[in-house]
Amino acid sequence: MKVIDSALSGCKLLEPVVFGDERGFFFETWNAERFGKLGLPTQFVQSNVSSSSRGVLRGLHYQWPRPQGKLVTVLEGEVYDVAVDIRRGSPTFGRWEAFILSGSNRRQLWIPPGFAHGFAVLSETALFNYLCTDVYVAEADAGIRWNDADIAVDWPVGAPILSAKDQKAPFLDQLAEDRLPVYVP
Repeated sequence: MKVIDSALSGCKLLEPVVFGDERGFFFETWNAERFGKLGLPTQFVQSNVSSSSRGVLRGLHYQWPRPQGKLVTVLEGEVYDVAVDIRRGSPTFGRWEAFILSGSNRRQLWIPPGFAHGFAVLSETALFNYLCTDVYVAEADAGIRWNDADIAVDWPVGAPILSAKDQKAPFLDQLAEDRLPVYVP
């Protein structure tokens, strides 16, 4: 597996080794021993799958307290996947980075706890899988407005399809300090 460090401390783009022939392909999406040797998480407690149509934008989501690290993989289709550093005191606070994840490039993204996450679907549909380091906790569920001008994500969709929750999410500067994770060097 090839591990590519992101500009955001802790985020990593993963390129697994893919074995394929005329019958199809095979690759490991997670292996505790290999991940541990690379300094990546070795325990996940929840696995989620979502399916979305072209133009759907989900995010920017996070959980605090009880932050979740996420290992995200697109099984079918293509998404523009975004991580935003929202850790108070981080040298990259408020900065974002985006990656194209698809069923054909088979790339994965490790998003550590303390980051907001979102994605926009570029293909007709996308089947998205993510492993989480903590369970979903409704009281800790949080979000930041997808089009926050202070963050200024360059989304590739002009008029995204959003949930009611994402349409009403607060801007980063509207969040109380105790609703944001803290950077630990």
